[in-house]
Amino acid sequence: MTLFRLAFAFLLCLIAIPAAAQDVAQAASGSKIVASATSPSKVLQVDVTLSPEGRVGYVISRSGKPVISDSRLGFLFTDAPEMLRNFVFAGQSSRSFDETWEQPWGEYRTIRNRYNELTVSFDEKNWDKRRMSVVFRVFDDGVGFRYALPQQAKLTRANIAEELTEFTIAEPGEAWWDPAFEWNREEYVYNRTPIEQIGTAQTPLTIRTASGLHLSFHEAALVDYSAMNLRRVGGRTLKAVLTPSSMGPKVSRDTPLATPWRVILIAPDAPSLYRSAQIILNLNEPNKIGDVSWFKPEKYVGIWWDMHLDRKTWESGPKHGATTEYTKRMIDFAVKNGFGGVLVEGWNKGWDKNGDYEWFANGSEFSFTEAYPDFDIEELARYAKSKGVGLIGHHETAGNIVNYEKQLGPALDLYQRLGIHAVKTGYVADAGGIQALGPDGKTHFEWHEGQTMVNHHLKVVTEAAKRQIAVNPHEPVKDTGLRRTYPNWVSREGQRGMEYNAWGEPKNPPEHEANLVFTRLIGGPMDFTPGVLSLTGKNNTPILSTLAKQLALYVVIYSPIQMAPDLIENYEANPKTFKFIKDVAVDWDDTRMLAGEVGDLAVFARKARGSDMWFIGAVGDEQERRFDVALDFLKPGKTYRAEIYRDGDDADYRTNQRSIAIEQRIVTAKDRMALRLAPGGGAAVRFVPLR
Repeated sequence: MTLFRLAFAFLLCLIAIPAAAQDVAQAASGSKIVASATSPSKVLQVDVTLSPEGRVGYVISRSGKPVISDSRLGFLFTDAPEMLRNFVFAGQSSRSFDETWEQPWGEYRTIRNRYNELTVSFDEKNWDKRRMSVVFRVFDDGVGFRYALPQQAKLTRANIAEELTEFTIAEPGEAWWDPAFEWNREEYVYNRTPIEQIGTAQTPLTIRTASGLHLSFHEAALVDYSAMNLRRVGGRTLKAVLTPSSMGPKVSRDTPLATPWRVILIAPDAPSLYRSAQIILNLNEPNKIGDVSWFKPEKYVGIWWDMHLDRKTWESGPKHGATTEYTKRMIDFAVKNGFGGVLVEGWNKGWDKNGDYEWFANGSEFSFTEAYPDFDIEELARYAKSKGVGLIGHHETAGNIVNYEKQLGPALDLYQRLGIHAVKTGYVADAGGIQALGPDGKTHFEWHEGQTMVNHHLKVVTEAAKRQIAVNPHEPVKDTGLRRTYPNWVSREGQRGMEYNAWGEPKNPPEHEANLVFTRLIGGPMDFTPGVLSLTGKNNTPILSTLAKQLALYVVIYSPIQMAPDLIENYEANPKTFKFIKDVAVDWDDTRMLAGEVGDLAVFARKARGSDMWFIGAVGDEQERRFDVALDFLKPGKTYRAEIYRDGDDADYRTNQRSIAIEQRIVTAKDRMALRLAPGGGAAVRFVPLR
């Protein structure tokens, strides 16, 4: 243990007072506990507090030790006094809930949703006694809470300037976070700092405390509201900061209203933290769109990576990528190798420069129903269907949702008529560059995660669902578990996917994916687009990865759609490694994290949906990593052929990226497997049951 960790542990001893002493500490601060709830197994406890001046707060403890110290709740409005003080306790209610539900697709076939719920109401002593309720759901591995504002005479419409929600972390620790309100949206490498050095961060934000407790702060069910960020306001207190709006209030809604859930995942270690992310799904409503059996999780190829390498173009001309001829070649390649879809970007009019017009952050000339002359969309849809492959549509808006929403119905109708069941949307514009129609009928500029865009994304998803179309947005709004409610919202980008390795510097560092597992992926699936077997970006600049790691990412980074993005010739030149990409599943019955540390290591075992086949995927960071895991997840009494793709003994992302060992061995559930990850490396294993 390092001196730094020892110091943290000593400090924890000073902080972690017994549960019996907690009331004394709160009494000393002047606050009084007015209501409490525990998790079903009594691991976590939430105490709701009220200060002498009528400020509402809450405290969370785990096994009697404080996790979140007294933290305040409330609102600021643009047209009414704040909701912050002068509250009196008005009542409480509680209930318990326990169900197990099945995902149509996902990391797990079934999820248990078990919690105790506490609703606490407060009335103001002045200003006509406005009421504010807070609903807490307490799970064994996390807490979700949301505000409920009933319809009332002095609050018929809530014009929210800011939430006053606080999270005061009880003990020291280090945080993994990326900055909010910067020009490049979510696309930043994670910072790793002490809690006291957090600036303004996006969520999910992950913390490991001095005692080893793992916390993740996020939100669930982000609907008709502005996305939450977190700003450190002193010591270890983080405060909610809502994404701005050009119209003044950050949120404007009629009452009654319920906010998104504010979520704190609380787990003893990194693997448990990953599993606790099921809470995000559980805090969302069940499926609202009905049968989604028409969506099949799949791997896909596409006309995309070529453009990032400057070998082809989105715009028309001699290097145009989206041609009928090249798309048919992609369809044939998909059929030959067992892929279900072919993505085509740059097929539609509007990509060309035209006088002063350029598409980036503009998008006013995009048509979503008219193809370029060298792209026969009718013929290609027919050809793909005849081969048993689906075209994947593409709608790049350049952040101009005024233009997109005008065409949304006809654009989706076209895809429905052609049998195109999936669309990748895009919003390429700098932060604050979304062009949206305001209630005054004028175009306003908005943020990618403001209330306007939150509502826009849901409009696209629900309109697509009516036509049996799945949606995969890039430059997206954050994932808050709405795939449970709208299962056609299958994946999304955000947080520096593979394309950042195509463009040159700065590339994603070797630890990037081991960070994503415990940060971005807490929210949900990511269309990362792994599997670049050339290991090179534009101008042959190296990607900071070994060959084995590119394979492992298909198991480590979950998405029900997985792209094989590299050029056809690079897959044909690497048939032995390409075999794993062809074989790997994308939909799962179960997921186990066998080993993991934030930013250092992530080792997964996943069971293919409807099969006895298992897969292991492991990624590390810039250091050599070794792990030894039990194979007791395999079915007892069965024998498996383990097809192993590991870093060669001399592999290193800096000196020998392509060194890989491919081997087989016979194993059972009684065996163990030891593997070495090279610097920047990984390992992938397929377990095939034998008769």
